[in-house]
Amino acid sequence: MEKKAETYLTPGQVAKMLMVSPAALRVWAEKGDIKALTTPGGHRRFLPVEVKRFAAERGIKNLDESKKKISILIVDDESQLLSYLSKVLKKYSDLVDVEIADNGFSAGVKVNELKPNIILLDLMMAGLDGFGVCKQIKSTPLTSNTRVIAMTGFPSTENVEKILSLGAEVCLSKPINKDELLKLIGIEEHLKNEQN
Repeated sequence: MEKKAETYLTPGQVAKMLMVSPAALRVWAEKGDIKALTTPGGHRRFLPVEVKRFAAERGIKNLDESKKKISILIVDDESQLLSYLSKVLKKYSDLVDVEIADNGFSAGVKVNELKPNIILLDLMMAGLDGFGVCKQIKSTPLTSNTRVIAMTGFPSTENVEKILSLGAEVCLSKPINKDELLKLIGIEEHLKNEQN
């Protein structure tokens, strides 16, 4: 009886399974956090068992190879922006689940309840601002792998550097460029994969 060949996963498949961007996966692979094999053509491939080990080690739950939805929490105290971003993202309801929070405190509660993949986070809110929320998310082991995309109407060098130093992957200026946001979230990538 022939031994069954192991099935290797592409970076795109693994990024989708872990609900992260391919760029985040590449960084983990380069650091050796997740073991990858390199093909003669220089492409990375991953064994499913290694992906499951990595997910368990990082506390990434609901690892499901068929799960396609990205869970997104939008945090902003401007009701118009909440409504706009919510509408934009809900057009892709087959790819994303969207929740909203209109202040830092309620964001903290929802982050712990929902464990979203991505948080779109306003920097300037009354009470607990985006800096405090980001710091809390990134310093908590269960949520430290959550992707934080910051948003601000005051993109000073100081604000941008501060939020990036707290763990946000990028800081977008308001008004938000819809195409840039969709690309960052990975919706564009998912749509391409669906077509192939």
